[in-house]
Parts: sequence; C-alpha cells; structure tokens
Amino acid sequence: MAQPQRSPQWYEAQYNNRAMVPEHPQIFARWRESSERARDALGGDLDVAFGEHPLQRLDVFRAKGRSQALLLFIHGGYWRSLDKADFSFIAPPLVERGVTVALNNYRLCPFASLDEVVRDNLAACAWLWRHARRVGADPDSIFVCGHSAGGHLTAMVMAALWPSYAADLPADLVKGGLAISGLYDLGPLVYTNVNADLHLTDELVQRASPAFMSPATGAPLYTAVGGRESDEFKRQNRLLGERWQAVFKKDVPAPECNHFTVVEELARADSAMFAALMRMMQTV
Repeated sequence: MAQPQRSPQWYEAQYNNRAMVPEHPQIFARWRESSERARDALGGDLDVAFGEHPLQRLDVFRAKGRSQALLLFIHGGYWRSLDKADFSFIAPPLVERGVTVALNNYRLCPFASLDEVVRDNLAACAWLWRHARRVGADPDSIFVCGHSAGGHLTAMVMAALWPSYAADLPADLVKGGLAISGLYDLGPLVYTNVNADLHLTDELVQRASPAFMSPATGAPLYTAVGGRESDEFKRQNRLLGERWQAVFKKDVPAPECNHFTVVEELARADSAMFAALMRMMQTV
C-alpha cells in the first residue's frame, strides 16, 4: 500500500462530506419530500428489475411527448448508502423537455464488493439498451449522469468495453456522460473511515479508478463540482478532465453549491447544469 502524503485526519476532513455540510439531514429530507411529489405527479415504471437482487432495480419516468434521449442517473452515497427514490426530484424538468429518465439502485458496500457495484451499473445500462423501446425510448440515445460515487460510476460506465461485457451490446452504448462531484482516483480513500466498508487495496484502486483508465469511445464528458466543496473533491474533478482530455467538453460551474446542493442544480431548468445536460444530450 502506498504511503499517505498527508495525515489520516487530513484525508478524513477532505472526504467526509457530511461533516463538512452539517445541515445535510435537512437537505436529504428536502430531497425525499421533493422526490415523493415528483413520483406522485409523474407516475412512472417503478422498481423494474434488471437483475435478481432486490436492489437491482430501476425507476423510469417517461418523456413527455416523443422521447429525445434516455438518461440514467446514478446516485451517490460512497457506494454504501442512499437510494434512487431520494432523487426522483431531478426528473420533472427533464421529462418536460422530452427526456426519459431512469434512476437505478445497485448493491451496496460492504455487503457487495466495489467490483460488484460497478457490474450492477453496467447491468443497468445493458438492460436499458435492450429494453429502451419498452419504456418508449430509443436505445441509441442513452446518456449517463451521476453524483459523488455516482460520478465515479458514470466514468466507469463510459470506460466500459461493452462488446466484451456482452456480445450483443454496441461499443458506443453510452453517448455521453455528466459526472458531478465524483471520485476518480480512489487511492486517498484508503486513509479514510470509508475504507472500512470498501476494503480498497492497491490492486482494487488501480482497477476501479477511472483516472487510471481511458474512455471507451469518443462520447463527450462533462464534469461539475460545487464551489463550496473540499479541495480534494475539486482536485478529483480536475483530474478526470485532464486524464480524459480527448473527450472532455466542459466543466460546469456551480460556485455557490456544496457537495449535496450541487445535485439540485439538475432540477432547475434555468441552471448552467441543466443547460449543459441538455446540450450533451443533443449531441446524438
């Protein structure tokens, strides 16, 4: 294991977002309330199975009118917490603009390994490609967006060699991705309390860090990080743009946002984040 460059206390302070945002319980409650209202308003195909495990489920909200794009949103929670139902609130403005929105759950650490978490997200994408028409969408218009651990998983999905994963899948299954406040070099997490659940090793850090791999296609990458996030999250955000320069399109500013409020920008049709997302999905 590589030696830490800083103290464990420094790493913990940089990566403990809940400690950095003491009002996070109120933010989470706001998400849940807004998401319940969104589900009541939109209906949707809820808890659609893409695998056998109870957490291998999707919620799909169909586009208003003809579907222009199919967006998979991958939630965060350090690969060990939160739920797709907490994030239904992002769907209404997207649905209104002709986007079919899918949100997935996946098995969580420590009950699943990080490798299994990644595979669950690949399985969700594969299911959407195979069954897009079942939810009124085009399989050739799949995009991915994720927050925090979901930002990491967004990049992992964009690095996937789909024909190697399953022979029926196209190499360009994902047409673009927006990675928000993600983690792309997992090495620093070895020195945090999160690793009690992740069980990171040098080998796993190399295998599961998007910063150490290449995008699989020329699909455009957009990134974002809150202006009020830690220096390490800002560094992680820059790192992916630098390492994936060949496909990197734009870093979306969110200067007034912390690690949690940044995801709420997706639900504001007048935000720079929403505009960038729509621009990305118009690149097909």
